[in-house]
Amino acid sequence: MARPRAGRKPPKPRQSARSHGRPPKPRPPGGTPYDGIALLADPLYGYIQFTLPEPADPSEPTEKDLIDSPWLQRLRRIHQLQSTFWVYPAGEHSRFQHVLGVMHMAGRFADQLYPSLRGLFPDCPGKNLVKELLRVTGLLHDVGHGPFSHFFDENFLEPRYQVNHEMLGQQIVLEKLTGTIRGIRRAPDGRFERGEALDPAHVAFLIKRPDRIAEHDAPGWLRFLQPVFSGIYTADNMDYIQRDAYMTGFSLEMVDIDRLLFYTFFTEKGLTLHQAAGPALARFVQARLSMYSDVYYHRTNRAIDLHMRDIFRDTMEILVPYNPARELERYLELSEWFLLEEVRRWPAARESRRRELGVEWQKILNRQVKWKMVHEHTERLVEGAGALTFMEAKELEKRIREQLPPRLADLPFSVDVAQQDTRPINPMRDLVRLINIYNPATGSVSPQPLANLLRDVPPKLARYRVFALNHDHDQELAEAAEHAFRDGGTDAISTNV
Repeated sequence: MARPRAGRKPPKPRQSARSHGRPPKPRPPGGTPYDGIALLADPLYGYIQFTLPEPADPSEPTEKDLIDSPWLQRLRRIHQLQSTFWVYPAGEHSRFQHVLGVMHMAGRFADQLYPSLRGLFPDCPGKNLVKELLRVTGLLHDVGHGPFSHFFDENFLEPRYQVNHEMLGQQIVLEKLTGTIRGIRRAPDGRFERGEALDPAHVAFLIKRPDRIAEHDAPGWLRFLQPVFSGIYTADNMDYIQRDAYMTGFSLEMVDIDRLLFYTFFTEKGLTLHQAAGPALARFVQARLSMYSDVYYHRTNRAIDLHMRDIFRDTMEILVPYNPARELERYLELSEWFLLEEVRRWPAARESRRRELGVEWQKILNRQVKWKMVHEHTERLVEGAGALTFMEAKELEKRIREQLPPRLADLPFSVDVAQQDTRPINPMRDLVRLINIYNPATGSVSPQPLANLLRDVPPKLARYRVFALNHDHDQELAEAAEHAFRDGGTDAISTNV
């Protein structure tokens, strides 16, 4: 994937006749085709449609009520790119922009998938309800995120309370937004069929299978819709890969979203991709890999994360002395704006612990990068290698320390392991991320061609990095790291950058 050349203009958003440049369907006599629908300008899609109350019923619950709710507006104050905005100055976009894009992309999935879904499940709801279900799920799929998003999950929510943003999102949907969701009666294309209504439990199910809804209790049509939000290409990652690349200045002209969607449909085996879109899928997977390698896992980004990790748990114990799952109203106020403004004042705090933490946060806020990368090593999981797993950071740190000369026994250094699942390790068994490939020559549908299609894409890789406070002992650390990996037989890449 090529980076944009200096002075190069970003590509114009690709237009699709399926979802762009088309007025809403005519309304009943007495209204106009534009009653109850409006547009949001977007750099990727041109415009995103959303519903709002019609003049004849100003109290009607619509998508606008969800968008304007405090729970969605809170996402304006959470960066989409976690801590990457400290590395890519233009990457200042928020989770709020992303979820609007996912709502739009989920609607495009619905337009494409509904005919084949209805063919398999004659008892499934009408198209407008299915489309609105996917749109609302896309809009709310990240509603449970906290400051620094996945970092907050990994370094506070999960170790402290055994919950994550998806579980909190389900709870918000089922406890705080259920009335609005149940009251919605139309999608941008028109009203639901008589007697139909959205079920908030179905939204929660698509966000992440909630414990309260057993898999076998969910209707078949709903289970078939899960890959729209959990799979190799989804409404979620198809938006964030494009959006993050655009906002950080990367070029993703090779990503062909329209072709992927056009050749996507359902068969009895589930989500299926026509063989004609195989190369487009391979390019999309490669694009994801490049974004993780060059943006999400950028060495300076990981260095900042390491610095935050040293102080994050203690900071959260002060700012969030409660379980967010039990006090959602307090969690509503927690955002990056709140966190960063609080810690900005701590260097002058009376309590010594806040002052100590505040000094470290001040370094981060001023982008004084504490950890310097001195060595890098990449491992790829080999297909058919059995139960091969990657080495944990603590284990690698222990091995490196054992290899250091005695005079450096107490040398401060840190190991970071960034792992990326690029595709199903075994497409024959990985049902959650499964995509079947349709062969028009034989009329057969099978997951097996997926393995051949993605044979040049590593199923899983890990990037190990060794960081130190300075570059005084780069050679010793690099040699020790190489010794630690020697049994693995993998080439190491060392650097002084």
